[in-house]
Amino acid sequence: MLQKIFKKLKRIFNYVLGLFSNEMGIDLGTCTTLVYLKGEGVVLCEPSVVALEKETNRVVAVGEDAKKMLGRTPGSIVAIRPMKDGVISDFEVTEAMLRYFIKKVHRRHVLARPAMVIAIPSGITEVEKRAVKDSAERAGAISVELIEEPKAAAVGVGLPVEEAAGNMIIDIGGGTTEYAVISLGGLVYAKSIRVAGDEMDASIIDYLQKTYNLMIGERTAEEIKIRIGSAYPLEEELTMDVRGRDLIAGLPKTIMVTSEEIREALQEPVQAIVDASKATLENTPPELASDLIDRGIVMAGGGSLLRGLDRRIAEETGLPVHIADDPLTAVVLGTGQTLNMPLRLRRRLIVPTKLDF
Repeated sequence: MLQKIFKKLKRIFNYVLGLFSNEMGIDLGTCTTLVYLKGEGVVLCEPSVVALEKETNRVVAVGEDAKKMLGRTPGSIVAIRPMKDGVISDFEVTEAMLRYFIKKVHRRHVLARPAMVIAIPSGITEVEKRAVKDSAERAGAISVELIEEPKAAAVGVGLPVEEAAGNMIIDIGGGTTEYAVISLGGLVYAKSIRVAGDEMDASIIDYLQKTYNLMIGERTAEEIKIRIGSAYPLEEELTMDVRGRDLIAGLPKTIMVTSEEIREALQEPVQAIVDASKATLENTPPELASDLIDRGIVMAGGGSLLRGLDRRIAEETGLPVHIADDPLTAVVLGTGQTLNMPLRLRRRLIVPTKLDF
């Protein structure tokens, strides 16, 4: 009896707190977290990084401030990324990061208890889904719904996912690349590979280490990828000065690298992304595959901005490939638009989760 009364009081309390909060859509990415606030749009875009004191586990910085500390912290502080390959690798740190972002977008309102729609990779397990929900609820969410990233991206770029026709989306994030063919609001076929932006950065680090005995950090590798990285030969090849530490002499060193070299370094992850695109098409029902001849493939996510990747996929699949107008925000815009959908369509997009195992 007392338990029933407690649950009823808790529901009333949460409802009252929910009045102080806006509904939120979250793209909880390996590299970047974006937040959509209902009625306001995308209000936050910060790195998924948390800086902690080693001895006390006290949070020192979150987001952009914490990213600046990567590779530059003293011995007493560690900067970590609590998301790995699109899933939670550190439960408590993810909770602290989400709590910080909730307070920030609600202007530090202590009573903020928002309802959330969170985008997740399509290939994660029920346990990993539950970890996302638990982290968000413990961080202050009044309710949590999950949506697969390719569905959210498709909605975010404006594809007619509710129609009885094939729509193919490729979402290249930091930890995973998501592939999906969507029709009538559901995933006809979905594939998720753990090869994406982080894998590209790691390939650049390995290449420079093996070729030049030069050690660089994650931030430098990402900068190289953005400035001169490519998946297809460029009309005018680029060069860049790279600074790092000489592994033999142990001293700072500067070298010049070319876009041809970086393209060679990126060959393995790029080929894996292309091969998975072809595998997705091979598993698409014929009727929907014929729709794709006209509609083509839409690419979203930060990884889709790699020069020539769209052309490389188009050449190897024989289909037109389009990059979303704003690929970086496609997923979070999709979560936000889901908040405004009629319940009938929303239920078809949201992932059903098991509450008990």
